[in-house]
Amino acid sequence: MKFHLKPIAILLATLPMAAYAQEATEFSTVVIKAQADQPLSASSLNNSHIAAQRATTSDTASLLRDIPGVSLYGAGGVSSLPSIHGLADDRIRTLVDGMDLISSCPNHMNSPLSYIDPTNVESVKVYAGITPVSVGGDSIGGTIQVNSAKPVFAQPGEGTLTKGQAGTFFRSNGNATGANIGATIAGENLSFYYRGSQAEAGNYKAAESFKAAGKAATDRNQWLSGDVVGSSRYKTQNEEIGAALRHENHLIEAKIGIQTTPYEAFPNQRMDMTDNRSTQFNLRYTGSFQWGSLEARAFKQDVKHSMDFGDDKRWYGTGMPMKTKSETTGISAKANIALSEKDTLRVGTEILNYKLDDWWSPVSTTVSMMGPNDNWNIRDGRRDRLALFTELETQHTQEWMSLLGIRHETVTANTGNAAGYNNSNTTAGMMPMTTNYLLDSTAFNAKKHKQTDQNWDLTALARYTPSDTASYEGGYARKTRSPNLYERYTWSTSGMSAIMNNFVGDGNGYVGDPDLKPEIAHTLSISGSWHDPAKEQWGLRATPYYTYVQDYIDAKRCSTSNCASMMNAATQAASNKFVVLNYANQSALLYGLDISGFKSLGKTEGYGNFTLTGLVNYARGQNRDTGDNLYNLMPLNTKLALVQKVGNWTNVAETQFVSAKTAVSAVRNEAETKAYELLNLRTSYDFKQARLDFGIENVLNRFYQLPLGGAYTGQGSTMGQNAIAWGVPVPGMGRTFYAGLNVKF
Repeated sequence: MKFHLKPIAILLATLPMAAYAQEATEFSTVVIKAQADQPLSASSLNNSHIAAQRATTSDTASLLRDIPGVSLYGAGGVSSLPSIHGLADDRIRTLVDGMDLISSCPNHMNSPLSYIDPTNVESVKVYAGITPVSVGGDSIGGTIQVNSAKPVFAQPGEGTLTKGQAGTFFRSNGNATGANIGATIAGENLSFYYRGSQAEAGNYKAAESFKAAGKAATDRNQWLSGDVVGSSRYKTQNEEIGAALRHENHLIEAKIGIQTTPYEAFPNQRMDMTDNRSTQFNLRYTGSFQWGSLEARAFKQDVKHSMDFGDDKRWYGTGMPMKTKSETTGISAKANIALSEKDTLRVGTEILNYKLDDWWSPVSTTVSMMGPNDNWNIRDGRRDRLALFTELETQHTQEWMSLLGIRHETVTANTGNAAGYNNSNTTAGMMPMTTNYLLDSTAFNAKKHKQTDQNWDLTALARYTPSDTASYEGGYARKTRSPNLYERYTWSTSGMSAIMNNFVGDGNGYVGDPDLKPEIAHTLSISGSWHDPAKEQWGLRATPYYTYVQDYIDAKRCSTSNCASMMNAATQAASNKFVVLNYANQSALLYGLDISGFKSLGKTEGYGNFTLTGLVNYARGQNRDTGDNLYNLMPLNTKLALVQKVGNWTNVAETQFVSAKTAVSAVRNEAETKAYELLNLRTSYDFKQARLDFGIENVLNRFYQLPLGGAYTGQGSTMGQNAIAWGVPVPGMGRTFYAGLNVKF
């Protein structure tokens, strides 16, 4: 195992296991605290609860799977995309150690949470309802904050502190293995640390064979038959080295992170990631003063990303190399000012500058579909944000609290001129083919590219706590998000080129629009929380919500003259094929309900404590202009778990019930999925300096298809728009045995 920052041998890796924790109970997974700027609909996970899930996953986003209101878009093995109340990906602000990281890929393969390994996550906070302006910005779905461990220092008189941990895991399905190690050496005021991790897996297996009805066999065995889910393997490595200096009430921390992903295949994309290299520099200052506190940060991330057809998709020779390079630079400052015993003022500013180049190298030296020039998908792309916010929290009485905030952002986007693989509209040779490269690039280059948006966010929230057993909260939020560079500036209507621009995994092609307007979401939400006074015996929380989105960026069938010349009109109008779509501003309505709770069942002699936990999520969404359903909304789903804790043992029996997905997007030809139920069994044992985990996921080996997994394009000739079978959702993973060991020293 090779590490870039430090040659450290790793023998063991970390991954503890799954039990729930809610409120103050040690059994639940979701800890929801009502304090400071955190609404009742927000959720927090601390390290002990995160440790309970690490053995089951190498995908940091999946740590959020038990948080009310959160679901996951399927992607690569370490790159799921969180969705909050039906709003996903760039509609959510995602902060990793305070850094606004951005997906720099036409398929969003390098998602923000893929840049931190689960073994390095110390805490998670999710704002799933009314999001304060101090943590929001350029998002309409909510905010996710994921943080690694804080630096530690020696106690006064302790001398030099040295500590570390190491661990390993194994998961049977896909033969997934991994390891991690961490070490710290610190004095009373100076601390140095190193963290490293690696994970890899082969293609996983579904519970039984699956295939596309009516698709004929090919010379590559029975295409779409068998239980192996093609293009689901991955390998990734993360390293971080840091130093921290503290003096009285002040702390400065600097760290460097490097990620190398040699490959990560995607069962719902036409391409696979063949390399991704990220370097992050993160500098943070925090200080406490008589008037309050101050936090400032500066960071930079450089990404080099490559895509091509992996082994399961490269079956007729020709590859299609695609390259992306990006640079993200951010500066932020936030102050908490105690105006009085009752009033706290928060003010802050943020600057984020983003540069992107996305080009596809020629495959042929002749005038062809892929040659002889570089195809510039996005050239000299820029997206810069400048934000200012102020927020006032007031504890009016012991029972009443209010939170009022306003935020303004200037978002400026621009790009250079487009250019296709060739400077003509047809290929050369005996059998010329239409490309429309010249028509499309000429039309795009004639448009105004620079766009400047003036965006406003507002938050108004009130909380009433009449007793120590109940709290009620209601609020309104106006949130705004400007289009990303791929939504505005992808330009080619060619079926082959368009289908490579797709970050929702539905198999279709997408064409951007420089004139897209920002999305403006108006959210009304109320929450109620009921529990015993100590929050140890029982608890129940419910959050209904309603969101109307003005200028929602949805899709419509591409009907321009260029599209008409490229594709058969019947194909574009079909309901059982992949199509090419234009991003378009429309309007949308989303509503739903989150319910979570726990109940202590008491203690029995010799069998320890038992706790029952539950979670229910319901979400619906509709395009108000067309009446169509919104894409990729999780159907009604429920989780129930019985948790036993006896001595150092924690045992969990968890059941998951998911309804059929029938409310699907017609414009995207989204496939339906059937209802299913899963059973998971987990156990863990805590030693003084070690933790051991075992478990079985999908105990009954049920076959199911992922409701948010997208279209299965994991094998075969994926370059052609309809060369693969339509209507096959990505299958879920079959039975999996896992084990994890973590040791502290």
